[in-house]
Amino acid sequence: MRKKTQSDFSKKLKKKRRKLDLLDQKLLTLLNRRFRITREVGKIKKEIGMKIYDAQREKEILEGLERKNKGPLKKGDLKKIFATIMRVSRKSQI
Repeated sequence: MRKKTQSDFSKKLKKKRRKLDLLDQKLLTLLNRRFRITREVGKIKKEIGMKIYDAQREKEILEGLERKNKGPLKKGDLKKIFATIMRVSRKSQI
């Protein structure tokens, strides 16, 4: 069995980075879809006189995501990521 070279590790790293790049593109597409829907939700809320921020709804979303999370993403990191997404989403509804 031959010893792995720097070149072997470089190829492996490039391959993994390409996979990450593809995932990032998918995440970006999904986030943009989410924000388009968020803006529509904001319009509806304004039409019916609802407040943009709904703490109970956000709590329910986070709890649901925590239940569905199979890891390795840690609970605290999951909350931080989605709290940020929801905060930015609220701004898009104003």
